[in-house]
Amino acid sequence: MLRDAVRSLAEAKIAPHAAAVDEEARFPQEALDALVAGDLHAVHVPEEYGGAGADALATVIVIEEVARVCASSSLIPAVNKLGSLPVILSGSEELKKKYMTPLAKGDGMFSYCLSEPDAGSDAAGMKTKAVRDGDFWVLNGVKRWITNAGVSEYYTVMAVTDPEKRSRGISAFVVEKSDEGVSFGAPEKKLGIKGSPTREVYLDNVRIPADRMIGAEGTGFATAMKTLDHTRITIAAQALGIAQGALDYAKGYVRERKQFGKPIADFQGIQFMLADMAMKIEAARQLTYAAAAKSERGDADLTFQGAAAKCFASDVAMEVTTDAVQLLGGYGYTRDYPVERMMRDAKITQIYEGTNQVQRIVMARNLP
Repeated sequence: MLRDAVRSLAEAKIAPHAAAVDEEARFPQEALDALVAGDLHAVHVPEEYGGAGADALATVIVIEEVARVCASSSLIPAVNKLGSLPVILSGSEELKKKYMTPLAKGDGMFSYCLSEPDAGSDAAGMKTKAVRDGDFWVLNGVKRWITNAGVSEYYTVMAVTDPEKRSRGISAFVVEKSDEGVSFGAPEKKLGIKGSPTREVYLDNVRIPADRMIGAEGTGFATAMKTLDHTRITIAAQALGIAQGALDYAKGYVRERKQFGKPIADFQGIQFMLADMAMKIEAARQLTYAAAAKSERGDADLTFQGAAAKCFASDVAMEVTTDAVQLLGGYGYTRDYPVERMMRDAKITQIYEGTNQVQRIVMARNLP
């Protein structure tokens, strides 16, 4: 029922704008409005804060179905979870009430600020600092590759509070867009997901109340890594949706396209390509859904399974979208058809929330 509801909404309210959102590199406001109206913009927020209280699998299905028609729009529910999960996992009850309630209502989105210009895969090497000043913390630094920056109202920011302790000297904070000293760089000019703005976030003597720290001092990096164990599965879901959208489009195309007097779907070479695409997508789906169930239960092998789902599903998405372009031939290479957009959008799923090389390191360190 959930899948049917999200698919209907996505096809009616989000799909018609997907090409223009990509072409104009503009935020998909229509998608945000539709998702908020359907209470699908942040389904993971617990019911006690006014949220839908969706479990990890339901959240995955929402993201997958939105990504099937528009990858940029699927980053609304995905990044709302990424940005707010540190608060849900480690924040005080007061902090949860204060920020989960407006998120659930759709009054503001949440972004996640971990990466920096010199701290990507080595996130513990960050330089953004937070210095205690009485009942306040003062933050200074630059965060890079921040999804939905400038549109989101709230930001989970990781900053160094004790430089001597490396990862154990990093703390997490909630920063608001309206805080004095917060500003944003120009939107990055990206290959794909052009409808989701990616910008630098500048923190210039940003003074915030001490009660905006998420969890205890020095626990920020642990919270950040724990968050990724859960949210990598949402990237797997996004990759899965993109791949499914490309396969669905290619299937319809090969049945219509005639060469040598018959639909090209009648040729075994084409049939084998479609069979391989469908088989790999289904394998990715099973891995992703199983990982979502583990995320919900908090299983001991979640770190391995989350990394495996994200790595496998994103590799499948890149392969399937590339094959979809091939199946459409010259048409696949043009912007008049959606598969080239899907191919461009798929690429980032192999890179963000930890590159697939990093996922393999994570898996190797956590072999079941």
